[in-house]
Amino acid sequence: MSTLSERILRGEAGSFVDVPVDRALSHDGTGVQALTAFREMGLSRIARPDRTSVVYDHIVPANNSVTADLQADLRRFAVSNGVHFCDIGEGICHQVMSEGVVIPGEVVVGADSHTCTMGAFGAFATGVGASDMASIWATGETWFKVPETINIRLEGKLPEYVEAKDIALRYVGLLGAGGATYKAIEFTGDNSLELDDRLTISNMSVESGAKAGLFYADDVTCRYLRGHGRDAVPQKAEDCSYVREETIRLDDLEPLLAVPHKVDDVRPVSDFEGTPLDQVFVGTCTNGRYGDLKRFADIVKGKKVRVRTVVVPASRAVLLRAIETGVLRDIVESGAVVGNPGCGPCLGAHQGVLGEDEIGLSTANRNFKNRMGVGAKYYLSSPTTAAFSALKGEIASPEDFP
Repeated sequence: MSTLSERILRGEAGSFVDVPVDRALSHDGTGVQALTAFREMGLSRIARPDRTSVVYDHIVPANNSVTADLQADLRRFAVSNGVHFCDIGEGICHQVMSEGVVIPGEVVVGADSHTCTMGAFGAFATGVGASDMASIWATGETWFKVPETINIRLEGKLPEYVEAKDIALRYVGLLGAGGATYKAIEFTGDNSLELDDRLTISNMSVESGAKAGLFYADDVTCRYLRGHGRDAVPQKAEDCSYVREETIRLDDLEPLLAVPHKVDDVRPVSDFEGTPLDQVFVGTCTNGRYGDLKRFADIVKGKKVRVRTVVVPASRAVLLRAIETGVLRDIVESGAVVGNPGCGPCLGAHQGVLGEDEIGLSTANRNFKNRMGVGAKYYLSSPTTAAFSALKGEIASPEDFP
């Protein structure tokens, strides 16, 4: 019997396979690099524009004239090739692809490490370098060594104020930053996780070194995709062989943090209560979806944040829903600043970069040294922990509030 990765890639673990790419994804950062490599090959036309997407999300709107020139060049190329092109304001590439684009069983390759997010749909989704993406543009295909698979069983139901981000931090801490290098992770078990929760969990699989992080498509997946006008067929797990198996009891989880400067240095929030903060950031491809914004808004509604707080929706669709439901109003009235849909300060380019010696709390997926501000420190948390901390101006647990 086969793992989900073996079934999608049609090969046994350890074998090498050539596969057609169902979705090829680049953004304004890696797309520029891929275009340079593509032109160095002497090419000008993309082989499968119907399967190719370019999404502007990393430095949007452009922060200087150099960035603007590079984006203008890639924009002209994308439009002339007839690819699926999303200009500034449409959102983060991974979120855009999760809104009715990717379906179960597809091979999704992106020039961004967090392409693994789409594994939440039961797709084999992984990141590659810009030169690899140029080759995919040229041929519509790529090759893989089929990965071995780790199984993480998620059992039980999450307690109040504990959420999918805490699950993600828990398994990254359990496996370690290199514990799943060039392996796939399959998330199985009897749980009540919604699709947005699965997106958060799959998103962070690369932080343990994994090639992909997959959930089996089920009724939850099919219902979500029907809501976006797509049909899907559930996937059934087979009695397969894993190289490692772990079980996480959701009932036993508590709010967690990743401590500077390692994603796998995971501790309870309660260990760092009272740590002063200069900024709280809610957003990114990990936690910028509507449910994340709503949880944050429900906590800060009618109150005032005590530290500068930046909230960035993951897509235009998320922003519109937050406007329609009043979630955005609650966030703005709390004193937080709302940015345009995109990556925001996550990659340290603009719109909320921290200063030297400043301390931030972020719902992003990485807290590497100097990533979101040279000389700054930042902790990673869930939107719920971020909301309570923003209200106190310091790292805080839900237990600190009535």
